[in-house]
Amino acid sequence: MASASDTFRTLYLVCYDVSSPRRLYRVHRYLLGFNVGGQKSLFECWFTPAELREARYELAALIDPVEDRVHIFQLDPRMKMEGLGIAVAPAPTSSAFMVL
Repeated sequence: MASASDTFRTLYLVCYDVSSPRRLYRVHRYLLGFNVGGQKSLFECWFTPAELREARYELAALIDPVEDRVHIFQLDPRMKMEGLGIAVAPAPTSSAFMVL
């Protein structure tokens, strides 16, 4: 059963560098389920605390810890987003994104 704190979403930036094309595809496909913006290896994802725990677990299982790396940064909601070109600020959401 999810606690009340597990229902609120926080914006994270997830970046990865995966050396194997097969693992790269799996990581990319997994993160697409949460993605609200970003670029090829850089995803903007809204996670609840439970989703963040699951994402850490799943990503750790998808990568080779000797060859690959994943960084997950919590973004400060007080910071003003600055974008250039066609950049769009990620919209907050309260619904789940999981698509596997």
